[in-house]
Amino acid sequence: MHKTITMKIATQQLITDLTNTIQTHMAYAESLRAMSDEILNHRNQPGSWSALECLQHLNLYGDFYLPEINRRINQSKTKAEPVFKSGILGNYFANSMLPKEKLNKMKTFKDKNPSGSTLDKRTIEEFIRQQNELLSLLYRAKKISLNKVRNSITISNIIKLKLGDTFRFLVNHNERHIRQAKRAMTLN
Repeated sequence: MHKTITMKIATQQLITDLTNTIQTHMAYAESLRAMSDEILNHRNQPGSWSALECLQHLNLYGDFYLPEINRRINQSKTKAEPVFKSGILGNYFANSMLPKEKLNKMKTFKDKNPSGSTLDKRTIEEFIRQQNELLSLLYRAKKISLNKVRNSITISNIIKLKLGDTFRFLVNHNERHIRQAKRAMTLN
């Protein structure tokens, strides 16, 4: 089977799709507010993450990406284009985050690993706050080039991804761990 190296999509469609996915993630997080801390901290097996640890992991990534994206949007003098065309590396990173039928395990960087943290519903509130900020950044990004604006990534200051790919990576990464949180909520 031939894998697509890059992706082309109408910029407005990409922003709409990402916005819809973020709103779904927020609705899920909202539903967690009704759960007890015991259920939210439940792990299905040793070494797995609880629902709160999944959200905390996403919060730790948001702590890096949200200010980085905001800075790049503020610095941009570009104009929006009708079509977003992903970069080879950006498309690879974004697609690698998509959940698969049989989840491909990935090593978590130590500074992004919430395992063993003492967490409560403030983790949910922070996740929702960050998702609102992400929605705001997406809204502001409608006016600039998702192709020309580039930003740093957590693993390297040297590698820069197109802003559109960064949004895709971040939302796909959220999707991956929201699904993991849902699995953690199924009590065995």
